[in-house]
Amino acid sequence: MNGFYSSMAHGLDALHRSPHACLSAPFLQQAAALLRSLHSQLLHLVQRLHLPPGESWLDEYMDETSRLWDACQLARAGASALDAYCASAARGADIINAWLLRGAGAAAGGGPAPHHVQRAINAPRRHAAGLQQDNRALADARLDPASLLLDDRSPLEFKLNAFNGFRGVLYALRNASSFLLMLLISGTVTCLPDLLTCSSSGAAAATHQQLRASGYVASMARLRQRVAQEMESILGSSGDNHSGGIMMYEFRQARAAIESLKQDFDRVVAMGMGYCDPDEISDTLAQRAEIINGWVGMLRSGAESVIVELDDFFDEIVEGRKMLSDLCSHR
Repeated sequence: MNGFYSSMAHGLDALHRSPHACLSAPFLQQAAALLRSLHSQLLHLVQRLHLPPGESWLDEYMDETSRLWDACQLARAGASALDAYCASAARGADIINAWLLRGAGAAAGGGPAPHHVQRAINAPRRHAAGLQQDNRALADARLDPASLLLDDRSPLEFKLNAFNGFRGVLYALRNASSFLLMLLISGTVTCLPDLLTCSSSGAAAATHQQLRASGYVASMARLRQRVAQEMESILGSSGDNHSGGIMMYEFRQARAAIESLKQDFDRVVAMGMGYCDPDEISDTLAQRAEIINGWVGMLRSGAESVIVELDDFFDEIVEGRKMLSDLCSHR
């Protein structure tokens, strides 16, 4: 048991110390990898506990993995939908570059080229707004908020020694995985308001005389505090008007870069090329397009990395459920 709790605390502490921005793609990938690791360690532990067949521990494990499956499927759907947004944003940047190569000065006098560019810039903006709306509807339809509730009560209030301590392990896993799932869903689907809350009651109540899980309780409190602080900073910043939607860092940066490109391009069209330095305009818009392509590339590769982690996790859940069912049938 000590090894499991210590490993859980270590994984949560590693996520807390992650150098990556909160809810960035690497941060989310690390959270998904921790989910996989904890589930794998649980399976290894169960094999050594010699749990009695036909008891409720197997039902509790099946219920927990069903919950993990449903929430991770939702996160995967959100991550997959980002690919179409990336394609739309990349097309907008490519059209800006093509417009510049053709000679912006010749096309900026009210001809069709600027209008075509404006449509290309607005396309990912509309796509992002539609994606946010679709994701909220998806979360409303497929996510039960009660399934991700965090339990801040003292572990001493539970009979965690049942089944040779398995119930205590499952309680710890359920609480940690709930928070990791909130991270994944907020990053890829829609922001869950519980990320803004942070309770240190678990860490404050934990003592050396309490359960061996006390180390993980303190680690959870530290991670929750970091996430809550960063989320409050993001949503409280005056320049952020996308709160409540997809919170993946690269997505927010790509959207901000597109907004900057739109402002610069609209200003050029409104003023007319005759009042602007063509070289300065070309350099500015080309830089904006390059920034967009950079964030889009990181967003696409980051979303794919999260999807790979989740797909591997699904395979491991299927294998784990079969393994434990077979284990019980042969005892």
